[in-house]
Amino acid sequence: MKDGEARTALEIKTKVEKDPQRFMDLAAQIRKHILDTDIICIEGFSYGSKGSGVSTQYGIGWLIRVVELLKNGYSYTDVPRTSLKKFASGKGNTKKDELVLSIYKRWGFESNSDNIRDAYVLAQIAQYLHKDIELTAFQKEALKKIV
Repeated sequence: MKDGEARTALEIKTKVEKDPQRFMDLAAQIRKHILDTDIICIEGFSYGSKGSGVSTQYGIGWLIRVVELLKNGYSYTDVPRTSLKKFASGKGNTKKDELVLSIYKRWGFESNSDNIRDAYVLAQIAQYLHKDIELTAFQKEALKKIV
C-alpha cells in the first residue's frame, strides 16, 4: 500500500501439492512481494479453530514469520482477528461476508477474496500504526489490543 492506496491485490497460490514443500513455496512467494520499506502486519493465529486447516495455518504462518521475515531482518505486528474485524467494522465478531460492505464504505476498496480484503485491512492498520491519521473511537480501541 502506498499513501493509503493498494499497490497490488494478489492472492498467492502454489502448484506444489506436498507439505511441507507447499508451505515453503507459499512463504517464499510472499517474501518476494515485501519491500524493505514495508511495515508488516500479519493476521494472528486463530487459536480456537478446529479442523484440517489449522495445521496449514500454523505451518505457513510460522514459516512466514520465522524464515521469511525474522531471518531476513524484518519485524512484523501480529493483529488478532477480532482487532482486524473491529478496525474495519466496529465489531470484533463481524462475519466475513459482512465485512465486505464495511470495507467498501470506509475505504472504497472491494475484492471477491476474503484473503485480499483481510490483507487490505491489515495494510490500513499498518498505515495507521505508523502515521498520525484520524481514527474513529472503535479503531483506536482495536489498535490498543495490537500495540
